[in-house]
Amino acid sequence: MKVTKYGHACLLIEEGRAKLLLDPGVWNPVPDAEGIDAVLITHEHQDHVDIEQLKDVLGRNPGAVVYTHEAVGRLLRDAAIAYTALAEGETVTVKGVSVQSFGHDHAVVYGASPCRNTGYLIAEKLYVPGDALHDVPLKQVEILALPTGAPWMKLSEAVDYVKKVKPRVVFPIHDGMYTEEYRSGLVPRVIAGNLEGIEYRDMPAGAVEEFA
Repeated sequence: MKVTKYGHACLLIEEGRAKLLLDPGVWNPVPDAEGIDAVLITHEHQDHVDIEQLKDVLGRNPGAVVYTHEAVGRLLRDAAIAYTALAEGETVTVKGVSVQSFGHDHAVVYGASPCRNTGYLIAEKLYVPGDALHDVPLKQVEILALPTGAPWMKLSEAVDYVKKVKPRVVFPIHDGMYTEEYRSGLVPRVIAGNLEGIEYRDMPAGAVEEFA
């Protein structure tokens, strides 16, 4: 599996013949990939779905199917963007690669209205939880895309979540608000230093990694 991190929460995931783009938002550069088969959106916040950016991606990838839940779907309908709704626990197959949705609720942000959130288990290998650390797939996760910065979390919760999921390897997402010194310094020390045998693979914006 090949993963490109455009920035913050936006990932391009290549597995077999499938190319999946996840959460193109305002805190990442516009993804320049072509041949995208599907776009997965976890929730409605602008750092995870930017309508103009999504239109740009779909304009260059007219065959791509957008998968998300109905709450995001309302925004997409208003923008005349077609999508396919995934119910909680539902699985779709994209060019032989499974994509299963997990979870329902975004983590609580103080003073904000609650919203829907969907995590995705891709190829039964990579789990991307979106903005929540409380939903764990009822399957073994090999690779975890771990949120490491948000107004709804602290780093100790990220460490506890990794220990709960028990992946083989973890890499950071949702870190667009950090300075590079903090992102590449303190965050790995706190998380990787407490994982007890689980590999922490750092991925700054623009990084490309191969996962066996």
